[in-house]
Amino acid sequence: MWYTIPMDSDRLIERKKKAATIVATLKKLFPEAKIALNYGNNWELLVAVELSAQCTDKKVNEVTATLFKKYRSLDDYVHADLAEFAQDIHSTGFYRNKAKNILAAAKMIKEEFGGEIPKTMEEILRVPGVARKTANVVLGMAYGVVEGIAVDTHVIRLSNLLGLTDHKDPVKIERDLMELLPKGEWMSFTYRLIDYGRKYCPARAHSHTNCPLSQI
Repeated sequence: MWYTIPMDSDRLIERKKKAATIVATLKKLFPEAKIALNYGNNWELLVAVELSAQCTDKKVNEVTATLFKKYRSLDDYVHADLAEFAQDIHSTGFYRNKAKNILAAAKMIKEEFGGEIPKTMEEILRVPGVARKTANVVLGMAYGVVEGIAVDTHVIRLSNLLGLTDHKDPVKIERDLMELLPKGEWMSFTYRLIDYGRKYCPARAHSHTNCPLSQI
């Protein structure tokens, strides 16, 4: 799963220098970058992150503003009706699969983890709907556990655009970034790059003249 062809030493050194410049610039642009999702506890964090797959954070926050009032506890999700819950999250897209995963996750977390979100990568990856991106976000935000870098669509696109990776696969991109960045930057890098994409360098076609990182 983790295997990638290692970069040669000269290329690795060049990319590490570039990564350091990018990190320094992003810190100046977004010193307080943080997750944009709204949540009140660790379970709601997991729900919000699962809903954010192929959906904007803005839309997720609109949905959870109502959802978290209707379903206030883990048990509310454990006993929720699947069809009704699917309709409650309909506007986030892929709602049937998300509903199935979230309600199955609630049952697993209650029955196997005593109602607490798992604290290790190995355990949290067993939870329905959780892959490495979700796991990295939840572990980092809930417990300060940093085992990797959350790679979402912004990170995939911008890491390639900025020349930090040659891959499209999120797992391989994560591995490349972990090699280039100091561990202390792993968690914040994701949120700064997301903010950069939203403010300066969106996915839609545009001139990069005003993109602060365009010269790197």
